[in-house]
Amino acid sequence: MIRRLVIFGGTGDLAGRYLLPGLAALHETGRLTPDFEVVCADRKGRDNEQFRAWAATQLDQHAPDISGDTRQAILTAARYRQADIQDPGQVAETIAGAGPVAVYLALPPALFPTAIRTLHAAQLPAGSRLVLEKPFGEDLASAETLNRLLADLVPEQAVFRVDHFLAMTTVQNLLGSRLANRVLESLWNSAHIAEVEIIWDETLTLEDRAGYYDGVGALEDMVQNHLLQLLCLVAMEPPITLSERDLRDRKVDVLRSIRTLTDDDIPHRTRRARYSAGVIGDRHVPSYIEEPGVDPQRRTETFTEVHLRIDNWRWAGTNFVLRTGKALAADRKEVAIHFRPVPHMPFGHHGTTAPNVLRFGLDPENLTLALTTIGAAVDTLVPVTMTAPIQPPDLPAYGRLLLDVLLGNPALSIRGDEAEEAWRVVTPIISAWSQDLIPLDDYPAGSLGPADGDRG
Repeated sequence: MIRRLVIFGGTGDLAGRYLLPGLAALHETGRLTPDFEVVCADRKGRDNEQFRAWAATQLDQHAPDISGDTRQAILTAARYRQADIQDPGQVAETIAGAGPVAVYLALPPALFPTAIRTLHAAQLPAGSRLVLEKPFGEDLASAETLNRLLADLVPEQAVFRVDHFLAMTTVQNLLGSRLANRVLESLWNSAHIAEVEIIWDETLTLEDRAGYYDGVGALEDMVQNHLLQLLCLVAMEPPITLSERDLRDRKVDVLRSIRTLTDDDIPHRTRRARYSAGVIGDRHVPSYIEEPGVDPQRRTETFTEVHLRIDNWRWAGTNFVLRTGKALAADRKEVAIHFRPVPHMPFGHHGTTAPNVLRFGLDPENLTLALTTIGAAVDTLVPVTMTAPIQPPDLPAYGRLLLDVLLGNPALSIRGDEAEEAWRVVTPIISAWSQDLIPLDDYPAGSLGPADGDRG
């Protein structure tokens, strides 16, 4: 297990909101060694005392349930270093120490190429690991360039292109429910499943993220970045093991099987929109283009829906819907498996005969199955819903992610070819949208999103 973690961008929102609480969860459950240390580095001029005061505030706010001993242990293990990621000398001094180090680039993705080159010049210790937050690159070409730079720095098994979605309990439960239950796996194909919805709708608005979000939009921020990963777990063939090679090979197979959308497909199989002024609960929300830091000329979407087909034996004929939106009327974060209707209803029965739906709730975490059964009258059908909570995880998503990095288990990180294949899927959409082949619609904040259009 690696005993040193260096976080570049170590006083940013990612470090304070997720990484320090993730380390605290690892300590609370006895997973950190007594000599573990974390170095948080950025360009700001501050000393260890000022940094630890900031870190204490972050732990109090984002990890309020940890014990006092854990809080103090993390503050003792953490220290600050002023360093510019573009300066090889400062970077070399920051990563210097005995043995390998895990380097976490909690930086804007545009800085990744510079950071990788600087780490190469600073001579990263043998056996070290490198962590990059997605999105990985800004398009297919930049992802390919990043992969070439990384190949010159560390082995592929030491690169962690992380997606915290994959560390969520319910996401991993997709695999458990499929592979540990014969009744489900026998139905897990296009003969029985008509449609799979992968939804991340939220009431949250831009929330002061214009500096990042306005440059990418919903398609790149959520679909390319997260929802395609969920599609892979739903649609992949059962792996031989859950080792990094077997699991990631099967995910890449799915991405390679996704039918490329043509310019003729785009108007019928994609939607894009952005929110206008409206009301969410008791909040009056300005339009997206009036949010601080937004450039209206970018025409950034805050809602997208993409319909995909997978050209393989298992999924031919099943529709996969990937949808995400901000400033909507309600939060809906789930994977919904819609089974096909029964082929024949016995004569004399009437009532609701909706097809069965299996829902994996992502936030909050739960499992729901919608069935049809006999009502009070023997000739009447009624819907029945069965819901079960998911057992709470012993680690938050970033705690699990950091543990995998420190232990050297990249199974739930994104492999280089997988990152490139994900860009291949969305590149035709990005290109078509840049040519305005479909309109950028509006929807009022607090609504259900744009009106449905024609989908094939």
